[in-house]
Amino acid sequence: MSLLSGIRGSEDIKKLPVSALPKLAAEVRKLIIEGVSRTGGHLASSLGAADLILSLHYIFDTPRDRIVFDTGHQAYAHKILTGRADKFHTIRTRGGLSGFLKRYESEYDAFGAGHASTALSAAAGMAAARDRLGASYRVVAVVADGAMTGGMTWEAMQNVGQLGTDLLVVLNDNQMFISQRVGRLGRILTKLLTLGTVQSAERKAELFLNRFQFWGKKILRVAKRARVMFFPGMIFEEMGFTYFGPVDGHNIAELTEVLGYVKDLKGPVLLHVVTRKGRGYEPAEEAPTEFHGAPKFDVETGLSAKGPASAGQAPTFTSVFGRTLAALAAKDPKICAITAAMPEGTGLDLFRDTFPERYYDVGIAEEHAVTFAAGLAADGMKPVVAIYSSFMQRSFDQVQHDISLQKLPVVIAMDRAGIVGEDGPTHHGVFDISLFRMLPDVVVMCPADENELQHMLATALSCGRPSLLRYPRGKGFGVPMDAAPEALPVGKGRVLVKGTDINFLAIGSRVHPALKAAALLKAKGVDAGVADMRFAKPLDAGLVKLLAAAGPVVTVEDNSLAGGFGSAVLECLNDAGIQARVLRLGIPDSYVEQGKPEEIYEELGLTAGKMAEAAVSWLAPKIPAKPAN
Repeated sequence: MSLLSGIRGSEDIKKLPVSALPKLAAEVRKLIIEGVSRTGGHLASSLGAADLILSLHYIFDTPRDRIVFDTGHQAYAHKILTGRADKFHTIRTRGGLSGFLKRYESEYDAFGAGHASTALSAAAGMAAARDRLGASYRVVAVVADGAMTGGMTWEAMQNVGQLGTDLLVVLNDNQMFISQRVGRLGRILTKLLTLGTVQSAERKAELFLNRFQFWGKKILRVAKRARVMFFPGMIFEEMGFTYFGPVDGHNIAELTEVLGYVKDLKGPVLLHVVTRKGRGYEPAEEAPTEFHGAPKFDVETGLSAKGPASAGQAPTFTSVFGRTLAALAAKDPKICAITAAMPEGTGLDLFRDTFPERYYDVGIAEEHAVTFAAGLAADGMKPVVAIYSSFMQRSFDQVQHDISLQKLPVVIAMDRAGIVGEDGPTHHGVFDISLFRMLPDVVVMCPADENELQHMLATALSCGRPSLLRYPRGKGFGVPMDAAPEALPVGKGRVLVKGTDINFLAIGSRVHPALKAAALLKAKGVDAGVADMRFAKPLDAGLVKLLAAAGPVVTVEDNSLAGGFGSAVLECLNDAGIQARVLRLGIPDSYVEQGKPEEIYEELGLTAGKMAEAAVSWLAPKIPAKPAN
């Protein structure tokens, strides 16, 4: 009989004996594996954290007690155990469950999370609010080891230590995060452990716990059985935390017993729990990086359901970026590459393997990555920082103050620009043009396709200016690739198709759909042209004024309309005193939910058909349709 069928929240979990929890955890893992195999999603992290999450809900009084996760992709078990098991098959689909935490999806989701290193700051704020309002609920922050490389985590830790408030931090140490753990802390944690095994340290545990006689011998015996051990160097204790661990995160009986004792301790407490990514599913255990963000796959074999790539299939933008950067670096020893713990995701794994001495993985620390690059550039190197568009929001201050203000020639490659699909609003890269085009002396480039991407990377590395290069996730458009990348004239667009009735001023991934929209309009008797504007900044003002003077124009972008490319066109025309008819198509002033990219672009009116329809409707009062030739 299924245990999971009777679980709707923590109260139902508490009705079970501890001896039944491993069976419930196995059912949760089975549902995660089956669900992700059909929809894709974050598999390895959620499997590894399932026992820990189950234990937390068993011991704590959720949702009254707050559990705050630093990344949502470890929290699938949390969703399943809190009344969403029957909807789990919809995860990451249009109108279904989010792949991340959302406050408006469930009362159990105490704080929204789509990226790392935020949990401890949010939990500290909740604990402070509790203290101020005289409430008595508990606050728990579940922090993955990768988040410990992020600056916000350490800023929050020093603040919590100073406040001295009651707060439990659970360090979920799976001995790697998205890719292999990097940094000094990673080496310290690894030194404590053998891979997949918590070292026995009863003697050190006894020496440590004997300092706290008020807990009594019973607690000491429990702690020893749970293999709680003293942390060398007193890192966390020096910051004001009482430290316990490591504890085996897959031994539910021991884990619940330890949680039961530490939950009522006063002041900041850090419990170090060791888990294994992919736990319970052998393919994910053997290849956790590949199953971090897994596509649809066959459960029996673990093989991707995408099937083999066909001959002549378009390469991804990410792979073109990676290959082009490696090729340019082979000719220029000053080129170096920086990632924030995402070598595979950003395509820098090829650079890492080819030029390890010029490759830097700084951990999940986007702000540091950008200023680190500024330092490299200040002393003569040519750094390329590869970070997802949506995560670059964290580094705006560093781009403005440390790069733009000092006119340093740093190249920032923003992968996943535009609509990214099933990961939803935390990951859509739809604000970068608006954010960065306001900064003086920067270049913001938006390639129309994979061939233009290679040329723009060469442009960024040769122009001697701060440069931001944004490009989408997924496959290119299948255009012919030039033999070698060459620098383009900065701030110059190009007319692809001439039109007399209307012109699309398109940028980035919407250029090719605009070409198709123009063809659809020509079939309706509307002579439509298309310009590939290439640069959001500096804008090709001459081309904008020329086309606007010729007739109505439609700006098309996969960025927010507020402050985006279309706004730049309007500013240009206003400054020139040109009265022109302009229709702006792009992302409206609202967050875009998850779904397949093609579904989302259709709803946003940014597919070829929708763009043509919008143009016809807009033009109808002015230009009667002419018969097609």
